[in-house]
Amino acid sequence: MKKKILIIEDDSSIAELQKDYLEVADFDVRVCANGLEGLRELQEHEVDLLILDIMLPGIDGLEILRSMKEDKDIPVLLVSAKKEEIDKIKGLSLGADDYITKPFSPGELVARVKAHLENYERMKHRFSQGVKKGNALTIRGLKIEKDSHRVFVLGQEVSLAQKEFSLLLYLAQNPNRVFGREELFERIWGLDALGDSATVTVHIARVREKIESDPSNPQYVETVWGAGYRFRV
Repeated sequence: MKKKILIIEDDSSIAELQKDYLEVADFDVRVCANGLEGLRELQEHEVDLLILDIMLPGIDGLEILRSMKEDKDIPVLLVSAKKEEIDKIKGLSLGADDYITKPFSPGELVARVKAHLENYERMKHRFSQGVKKGNALTIRGLKIEKDSHRVFVLGQEVSLAQKEFSLLLYLAQNPNRVFGREELFERIWGLDALGDSATVTVHIARVREKIESDPSNPQYVETVWGAGYRFRV
């Protein structure tokens, strides 16, 4: 069955170019020209990956992210102009997986879509098939349940997006080892040179906001200046 891609983009020429290239790559593609139409499509139909413009009429891309991440766990690729740097960072912190800046190569877009879908399926298979039920990591009040993708801090459950959970689990499974941003990006996102390792920084900050009592003085995920990050035990 073809993977379903939803494009929410108000520039019809860009949207049609994206649609044409993705359909040639054998994807089932639907285009929505504004935020309200796109959000309705997300709520009413199954979608495997979302390509989301930040600047949209009606409801912008960031508001769509806020709305959908409550009940949708799919890869999201943001499309932005260079001047929207702050919005890209906000989008990543809201759960987007990656971004691509206009103007971009349609071939690069297709490559990123394929890589995100393949990595998403790989991660789902890894956690559904490779982990015993009830298997959990518990470190100083932090509990990570690998089979159910649940995280608890001092007995209280916190909600992590898929990439946030994968990043935290990977660090916790390799305690006291320092990982550079590029290595973490390749391990968790699986995109190698196709992505931007700055995405890791945003996701680390997001994880800290959820699990640390004081994110500015983290007790679990530490920054090793000039080297990367480590999970301290």
